[in-house]
Amino acid sequence: MAPVDAVAAPAGFGNVLRDMTSVVLDALAEGAEQRHGPLPAGGPGAVTRRVHAALGGAVLPEHGDGPETALRELTTVLSAGAADPSDPYCVAHLHVPPLAVAAAADFAASVLNPSMDSWDQAPAASVIEQGVTDVLAALVYPRAARPDAVITSGGTESNLMALLLAREQARATGPVRVVCGANAHHSIGRAAWLLGLPDPVVVDCPHGHLPPESVDRVLRELSGPAVVVATAGTTDEGLIDPLPRLAEIAAAHGAHLHVDAAYGGPLLFSDELAGRLAGIEAADTVSFDLHKLGWQPVASGILAVRDASVMTRLSIEADYLNAADDTEAGLPDLLGRSLRTSRRPDAFKIAVTMRALGRRGIALLIEHCVRTAERFAAAVDAHPGLRRRPGEIGISTVLLRPIEADWADDHTGDKLVAAVRRHLLHEGTAVLGRAIAADADGQRRLWLKVTLLHPRTDAEQFDGLLDLISRTASLLA
Repeated sequence: MAPVDAVAAPAGFGNVLRDMTSVVLDALAEGAEQRHGPLPAGGPGAVTRRVHAALGGAVLPEHGDGPETALRELTTVLSAGAADPSDPYCVAHLHVPPLAVAAAADFAASVLNPSMDSWDQAPAASVIEQGVTDVLAALVYPRAARPDAVITSGGTESNLMALLLAREQARATGPVRVVCGANAHHSIGRAAWLLGLPDPVVVDCPHGHLPPESVDRVLRELSGPAVVVATAGTTDEGLIDPLPRLAEIAAAHGAHLHVDAAYGGPLLFSDELAGRLAGIEAADTVSFDLHKLGWQPVASGILAVRDASVMTRLSIEADYLNAADDTEAGLPDLLGRSLRTSRRPDAFKIAVTMRALGRRGIALLIEHCVRTAERFAAAVDAHPGLRRRPGEIGISTVLLRPIEADWADDHTGDKLVAAVRRHLLHEGTAVLGRAIAADADGQRRLWLKVTLLHPRTDAEQFDGLLDLISRTASLLA
């Protein structure tokens, strides 16, 4: 059988996989050399032209070029045109460089291709997934009698499932109202829309946190069931809402409490940092992502629930996947473990990573990122051409502005901040994020966002980045 016809079987065609993997690794390196930075230079137009040139105008040619050519050429152009999260200056988003062991585990899972919708497609993978979800549920709810967790595609799906479970539990008492902060992730509003719920009641967050007294006031005015959504690690600033007080208020009003901890949830691995999430164990549901502070390839989302019985709301029967007599005979029912049917064995790479590093090893990586952010913030404070947003550092996120942005009115200053970011993107020299947040005077201004999630970089490595931002601002001012 020719390599182009060979399936990715673990036995029989191992040499084919080794050869193809070697081609991929070489092409990744070649593409990175062509890019020579965190982002390809030239902006969207230049990238589009390079990709089209590599494709030769034929994504689907009449006759194929063969596996080696296709892999080499397309992997090279993918790598050359990538935003590389392993580059220290790629710090815009909650976008991590995956650990090598996790990427290798993901490759193994891709070769075997288990589908997690029935036991006969994923015998060992289903056992591994159950072990992983048991551990992660206990991480969030160490004292709960029957916690549970499910694997999701990320915070968006986790938040959707959390609101779905809350809606289903409240069906007997009326439509659910969602109460969240203006700091909440956009997926909360979208989930309410998808579920046919009223628009969320959005509470102003003047200091970046969800104010408990405002939530209390809203709940007093609402009639019927409610879901309070708190955030542990906001997208823009990495801030953590006051979870203990919000839990008290939600309990006093009989409201379901969901904590979106997509960013901050993995702090629970660290004895040193877990206290920042005090109160999270009082939530009914908690979402967190291990493709953020967990260094997994996308996707590695988790939804944890304090009481496993709520998961019965997801139960569904399809005779070809979980027939009642099969389940009674002892075959596990996997269909009610997700909103999806076909889904990848994403728990496998998590299991390999946890086994390889242990809880303490994962904690050390998280603690490193938090310390790096603190040192980076100090470096911003000491830099003559930059200033940091006043207040606390949000997990590993730092907001800053060039001082030139303060020499004009707010509109002109914000335009300069945006121009600095786009200039660095166009040059391919740095990938910075953007966030609108309140300044010391209460005015909301545009900031450059630096999210430090690389488990091996040190604050000193970013001195050049700070100088680059300052020089660019002076050039464009």
